[in-house]
Amino acid sequence: MKMTVDFEECLKDSPRFRAALEEVEGDVAELELKLDKLVKLCIAMIDTGKAFCLANKQFMNGIRDLAQYSSNDAVVETSLTKFSDSLQEMINFHTILFDQTQRSIKAQLQNFVKEDLRKFKDAKKQFEKVSEEKENALVKNAQVQRNKQHEVEEATNILTATRKCFRHIALDYVLQINVLQSKRRSEILKSMLSFMYAHLAFFHQGYDLFSELGPYMKDLGAQLDRLVVDAAKEKREMEQKHSTIQQKDFSSDDSKLEYNVDAANGIVMEGYLFKRASNAFKTWNRRWFSIQNNQLVYQKKFKDSPTVVVEDLRLCTVKHCEDIERRFCFEVVSPTKSCMLQADSEKLRQAWIKAVQTSIATAYREKDDEKLDKKSSPSTGSLDSGNESKEKLLKGESALQRVQCIPGNTSCCDCGLADPRWASINLGITLCIECSGIHRSLGVHFSKVRSLTLDTWEPELLKLMCELGNDVINRVYEAKLDKMGIKKPQPGQRQEKEAYIRAKYVERKFVDKDSTLSSPFEQEKRIISKSCEEQRLSHSRLSVHTSVKSNDSGIQQGSDDGRESLPSTVSANSLYEPEGERQESVFLDSKHLNPGLQLYRASYEKNLPKMAEALAHGADVNWANSDEHQATPLIQAVLGGSLVTCEFLLQNGANVNQRDVQGRGPLHHATVLGHTGQVCLFLKRGANQHATDEEGKDPLSIAVEAANADIVTLLRLARMNEEMRESEGLYGQPGDETYQDIFRDFSQMASNNPEKLNRFQQDSQKF
Repeated sequence: MKMTVDFEECLKDSPRFRAALEEVEGDVAELELKLDKLVKLCIAMIDTGKAFCLANKQFMNGIRDLAQYSSNDAVVETSLTKFSDSLQEMINFHTILFDQTQRSIKAQLQNFVKEDLRKFKDAKKQFEKVSEEKENALVKNAQVQRNKQHEVEEATNILTATRKCFRHIALDYVLQINVLQSKRRSEILKSMLSFMYAHLAFFHQGYDLFSELGPYMKDLGAQLDRLVVDAAKEKREMEQKHSTIQQKDFSSDDSKLEYNVDAANGIVMEGYLFKRASNAFKTWNRRWFSIQNNQLVYQKKFKDSPTVVVEDLRLCTVKHCEDIERRFCFEVVSPTKSCMLQADSEKLRQAWIKAVQTSIATAYREKDDEKLDKKSSPSTGSLDSGNESKEKLLKGESALQRVQCIPGNTSCCDCGLADPRWASINLGITLCIECSGIHRSLGVHFSKVRSLTLDTWEPELLKLMCELGNDVINRVYEAKLDKMGIKKPQPGQRQEKEAYIRAKYVERKFVDKDSTLSSPFEQEKRIISKSCEEQRLSHSRLSVHTSVKSNDSGIQQGSDDGRESLPSTVSANSLYEPEGERQESVFLDSKHLNPGLQLYRASYEKNLPKMAEALAHGADVNWANSDEHQATPLIQAVLGGSLVTCEFLLQNGANVNQRDVQGRGPLHHATVLGHTGQVCLFLKRGANQHATDEEGKDPLSIAVEAANADIVTLLRLARMNEEMRESEGLYGQPGDETYQDIFRDFSQMASNNPEKLNRFQQDSQKF
């Protein structure tokens, strides 16, 4: 309840004023109790939530353990892994929710209680003190005797000064009361609104996550119904088999007597036999014997490695043994040793002897056939192994393997040394360790060196390296090498390497600056006209979509004069200029085409080799096109929709905060277009998320209007992280782990599964 105190009544110090003060003071005291209680409940809720997240994480780890245990069942393993990944995402969403709750409820309300209510209490104490002094002055003034002139004057002066002081303090107290009553509403509503927005984002993310998981769960349910039916059918078959076997005659307990030399698993015969040890005690041990791969082997347990009794059956014989006390014995004799074995019955002994004899005959026959095959046909093993190794190489389990698959990357770009383990990420080349040291000495504005084996590689950087490569870059930076008659330095020539690398990348002596940067003039005009028209049409479609969405949600988009909220990439006048004027304003002579324009166009076309060529010819990476609203190559890369192109420009020094004439930078454009991966990239590179365009909109307000929950989440996370760093002072941490994990997940998804980030846009289009 908002209660104010009148300043006029304050000066009168009337009973009405004192009553109002009592009412306000009681209300503030009750407010303090309510806020303290709410903060304590919030702390308890957060602690309970964290405990819930911890227990949920342990449960999720249990599911993953069960999935690993079920690795031999593809359906169970895939399902449990997918469910555990979804639960992990929900744990991340819960963590974000509790962090936002701590900041919105606990931190804000605690600050209000500690700061504003403390000021109120201090003002109250001061008011009560001066009020008491005024009462004492009034009493003293009333008690002084008329004939004591000196005391009369002194009492009068004290009363006047006390009244003056009382009025000032009372006015300050009333001001503090009224400010507190006004601020309490905004503080409470602000914290609660932030808390509810956190819940909105949480449930929206959870809904989208499980909407995406829904079709899979539906298919799994149908598959589960089939599995239940199959299990019931299998159970009936097993019961029938069990009943059939029970009806058989078990009077003869002999094991299976058959042997098969053509068995698919290569095992001719197997079963238990007693084996006499070769020690002095001649003990007998029961072992599991088998004839396989032209060998006689045995093992005590199934997991034990087989022990070979006879390495080659062609060199041994088998015979009955009747001269020992035990029954059913036979002996396998080789040139070096003999092995005494005992079967469980006479039938089994005959079966084993026949199996060994047949295996010996078969081994001789197969050996002869193998010799004939070797003479008549060549081996194809090397070809198969070569294709297999190539397939493994193309999969690229490491950054080194992936980057070295690019043409020319298996040797150093500058000296040709084989198997380079270093790379320049802004140039897109591989280097040996000696050349990488020279590149480091050039400075990061020329070359940024990273190890292919020791450093961590982000997906967008790996894709950048795979778009370029040594062959592409050398065609640009070594174009005049043969004409000038200069030979590349050899490995080990340190001084020659330093001079060569500096001339190649810093002075750019070998770049053919007289060559045309692109196609002839007429072709240039056709390509640019087509590019401009595509941009115009794309912008028109986007503007219509944004307008429809705004009307549906009740949000006003654009200004009163009908201007579109998204700035066009091509000026309206330039699309309708006469052909002659268009040539003069945009195009230069084909032999002296502006490198900045070359970089500008290539950025939209996602053509990294062409961009590298423009930079080699001296293009300014922050060049602004005056004919197209001062748009930069980085803005064009955003409009082109390529994350790798943006990464390449940023690695080469592009200003992530440079804006066009409408005040929109790359982050604004990426937010409008719904390019979540680019938004994540720009935030990681230090984009100013508080910058507003000429309509006064910052990226967060644009994302909220577009109902893009992914981008809203990213921007709010970035702001929370920024506030946390500021609150921790000069020596604060660079950001909490949750913030870094979420941004890392978005980066991985933007590079490897960009289709997942379109779900919010698709949902918003439905509505």
